[in-house]
Amino acid sequence: MYYPYVPHYRQPDSQQRIRTITVTGKGIVSVQPDIARIQLGVVTEGESLRQTQQENAQTMNQVIESLIALGISRENIQTTAYNIIPRYDYVDGQQVFRGYEVRNEITVETSIIEQTGTIIDDAVENGVNHVSNIQFTVQDRERIYQEALVSALEDARVTAQTIAQTMQLNLDPTPIRIVEEITDEPITYKTFAASVDSLTTPIEPGEIMIMAKVNVKFQY
Repeated sequence: MYYPYVPHYRQPDSQQRIRTITVTGKGIVSVQPDIARIQLGVVTEGESLRQTQQENAQTMNQVIESLIALGISRENIQTTAYNIIPRYDYVDGQQVFRGYEVRNEITVETSIIEQTGTIIDDAVENGVNHVSNIQFTVQDRERIYQEALVSALEDARVTAQTIAQTMQLNLDPTPIRIVEEITDEPITYKTFAASVDSLTTPIEPGEIMIMAKVNVKFQY
């Protein structure tokens, strides 16, 4: 029987010597915030659930009306949490029912950053007794993120070129793989105690740093 001869071809050395390098690029854009979100809560305690709920609702309605009077539209006031929690005391190792806690929380959004302190003071004056957090952000965050992403890619390219030049590598400038990493959201200011005062509660938003981060693979 005849068996045909099939020669085996070796791959060129240039292909066998292809290697890869992976670098991380980071881009940061600092911007002034143009949106503030404030989480305000009314916490009421009492022995009668119905009475406690009514008292809580009355206080929260008063808070909402005061915010509307400041120029905040109803569309920018949203209920974010409503909880009824039974409370107990322990006496001589026994669980004794104390009453109920009703917690109602709203989130207020404003595009007038300077109004943040006034909103808090007015809400506290009208019955708010819990400020959960304040978050500053930007309306056009996606566009700013794209700017940071461009910077991150350029940072990765420069890093790869620097390594290649230092190590005397023949780097292909076209990446073969790009992976975006999830980055943190804008800065959030956590819970703080607010008090009714003749002065406005000072709130300093500072700057928001929007960051993009990528892992980029090159071949050489």
